[in-house]
Amino acid sequence: MRLSLLAQILDLLCPRHCLICGQRLLGEEEIICIACNLHLPRTNTWQQPEDNDMAKLFWHSIPVEKCCALFHYHGHAPASNLLYQLKYNQHEEVGVGMGHLLANEALRIQFFDGIDAIVPIPLAPKRKRERGYNQSEAIARGLHEATKIPILNKLVRRKTFVESQTHKNRWERNINVQDVFALSPDYAPGGSKAESLEHKHLLIVDDVCTTGATIISCCRELMKATDSMKFSILTIGYAKGQ
Repeated sequence: MRLSLLAQILDLLCPRHCLICGQRLLGEEEIICIACNLHLPRTNTWQQPEDNDMAKLFWHSIPVEKCCALFHYHGHAPASNLLYQLKYNQHEEVGVGMGHLLANEALRIQFFDGIDAIVPIPLAPKRKRERGYNQSEAIARGLHEATKIPILNKLVRRKTFVESQTHKNRWERNINVQDVFALSPDYAPGGSKAESLEHKHLLIVDDVCTTGATIISCCRELMKATDSMKFSILTIGYAKGQ
């Protein structure tokens, strides 16, 4: 993104550095430098957004249109440090910047065509208080800034705090996120806004997709409002087979 005059002055006083290699960022570089951006372990989901390994995680569970992730996520890989900074080191701006990068990739293939609104996966209240923000909302803001698609972050909330999914297998992940989301009363059947979701195409946004269990659980809760909605999914990382 183009730097404002104020941002250029601040960049002179407090230089920005690439979160992967540590080199100083130049000009319009954001979060990571051009060289590291070129070497991100990108997924091949962009080639066939309707039919890829990530999309297949959802085929028999929710009405999904398109699924893409920016890069392959491996716990200790240099690129994965971006998500570590976002989730654990209080760098909310990394989420916005990664949202910009994600949007740049998606815009090339007209991924956003037909999408009505962006829905970030909710964070448990306890975790949000500890972190100070929801990393998925930060990514969603970056997407919104690039596309102007509205964000709907009040549709569904996370009811309970669950253990981290990081070291759980597929079965444990599915059990861990069952019944953890709750639809806002306004959008529940009979609610004042329920009809506004009829036939909507919602873009679900999260930081990492592994088995898809969290996203499926959230979408199933959203479908209590109406079974006429459909979903597309964007994440920063895809942890295939983990």
